[in-house]
Amino acid sequence: MAWNEPGNNGNKNNDPWKNKGGRDQGPPDLDKVFRKYSDKLGGMFGGNGGGNKGSSNLNGMVIGFVLVIALVVWALSGIYTIKEAERGIILRFGQFHSIADPGLRWKMTFIDKVIPVEIEAVRSLSASGLMLTEDENVVSVEFVVQYRVTDPRAYLFSVTNADHSLQQALDSALRYVVGHSSMNDILTKGREEVRQKTWDELTKIIDPYNLGLLLTDVNFKDARPPSEVKDAFDDAIAAQEDEVRFLREAEAYEREIEPQARGQVTRMTQEAEGYKERITLEAEGEVARFNKLLPEYQMAKDVTRQRLYIETMEGVLNNTSKVLVDVKGGNNIMYLPLDKIMQNSQGGKITLPKVSELQNLRQKMGNSRGNDSQVNSPSDRFATDRFGNGR
Repeated sequence: MAWNEPGNNGNKNNDPWKNKGGRDQGPPDLDKVFRKYSDKLGGMFGGNGGGNKGSSNLNGMVIGFVLVIALVVWALSGIYTIKEAERGIILRFGQFHSIADPGLRWKMTFIDKVIPVEIEAVRSLSASGLMLTEDENVVSVEFVVQYRVTDPRAYLFSVTNADHSLQQALDSALRYVVGHSSMNDILTKGREEVRQKTWDELTKIIDPYNLGLLLTDVNFKDARPPSEVKDAFDDAIAAQEDEVRFLREAEAYEREIEPQARGQVTRMTQEAEGYKERITLEAEGEVARFNKLLPEYQMAKDVTRQRLYIETMEGVLNNTSKVLVDVKGGNNIMYLPLDKIMQNSQGGKITLPKVSELQNLRQKMGNSRGNDSQVNSPSDRFATDRFGNGR
């Protein structure tokens, strides 16, 4: 039952407002209420609270101990570590304050915020898609760019998202370069040029934004024609690869043959020079020999002519294994089988001509002696010769 309901016998002790006016239902005195709670709070923090002075001192010690514990926990919570490959971006009240180096660090919790940024790891992004070439063909191209962070502050605050910005820049640069290149260059021989142009164009795009990134490599990963014409392009690429292979083989053959040809030319030149020198010396020797022989011939033409004949025949007969002896004035030709004699001599046995054969040869030579021409006779065969005016 409520304290002020009828039948409660006017129990004023239950009146929360301590209304002593009987049935007076007016508002309480706010000044007294505020004063009462102020006294209680003052006692809790060491003030004089009247009769509760001892209790207030105890409460103050508890509050102080709690505050010390909270302060220690707050201080310990600010300890953090920055790895060797990282740099820490310190934000104080949300604004950039400084960059923390690797090691054990401390920050003011709830005031400072630390964002670690990896600066040594190499990151990668890729861009791919169907793109239109300069000659109005469609190719599927895929590029991969590798980069790392060089400026952590610029990486976090120059743009909203540096990685996403680099992705968009890569796609833009790739489409620009592909749009200014022919399909044949992209698929075959111009891939390196397309890669280098894409790198240069990407660098030109991201430089004004100061993303805090460094491009380490740009890779032309793949380029394919549309599936409808893929077989034809595969044949074209195979033919170009065969062309390159044949060129390499031809160059290798050239490098192999050229030294051999040069060596052969050198050898032939040296042989020709040696032959020239030999023939010249032989000719000079013949001239000197003739110059020495001429005075002797003029003094004794017959003897000299016969000696020359004998020497000449000796040189001729040294190179033949068959000798035919013709006797002037006779109808028979004598044959000396020197080849058979030499064959028999190879076994260590030499077969000499028979005695009858030698006698027959002597007889024929004696009969023909009288028919020889006499010196300065009408039948002299050497009356007119090429050495002078006869004997």
